[in-house]
Amino acid sequence: MLVATAVPAERDAVARAFPGPAREVRLPGATLFRTPLATGAASPYDLLAAGVGPALAAASVAAALTAAAVTGAPYDLVVSTGIAGGFAPAAPLGSLVVADEITAADLGAQTPDGFLPVTDLGFGTVTHHPPASLVRQVSTVTGARTGTVLTVSTVTGTAARATALRERHPRALAEAMEGFGVAEAAAAHGTPVLEIRAVSNPVGPRDRAAWRIGDALTALTEAFGKLAPVLESWTPHDDQ
Repeated sequence: MLVATAVPAERDAVARAFPGPAREVRLPGATLFRTPLATGAASPYDLLAAGVGPALAAASVAAALTAAAVTGAPYDLVVSTGIAGGFAPAAPLGSLVVADEITAADLGAQTPDGFLPVTDLGFGTVTHHPPASLVRQVSTVTGARTGTVLTVSTVTGTAARATALRERHPRALAEAMEGFGVAEAAAAHGTPVLEIRAVSNPVGPRDRAAWRIGDALTALTEAFGKLAPVLESWTPHDDQ
């Protein structure tokens, strides 16, 4: 299982959910932290600080997926995780969000009539859907709210943009910067993807004094402490 975060602090928060120190594994284009085998686990978790933003996250995750595939041990699941901004009041500070849709919110064109997603221009995709049964199980075990998690290349810093995003994506609970890139890399390898986020700040005007990054990282550790049995027991056949 490959778990991708943006930065090392998020990766380390996930690692704290597992016993013992992780082992560093260097690959061309990526460095993994491989957790010790947890009790009852079929394989260790590979943790990857994939970088900030959808492009670098996609490149790093693609490198890890390719390396696993060529060794004959492909990953069964990719998890995009970390902290995120939450849309108030649906996703308050410290809460967990699991995506049933991973959507690129700003991939498209701005026109005089408003924003057009890239799919309306006849290209690509803007949304990936994690396995429904896995989303349900993760939500049940962790208490995470379920909805759309937006991927943005520019973090929202105004009330006006927060309102515009919610108008275009009424089910949006959170925004982050990597999920769609991770999902694109996973899709290219035919690997299921999951995104789970801990809310550290509200989406809207930037107010660093109101951010609760430490609380969100703690929530992330606690979530992965509960998630291991679910992730280990789930198989793609559950959604067929």
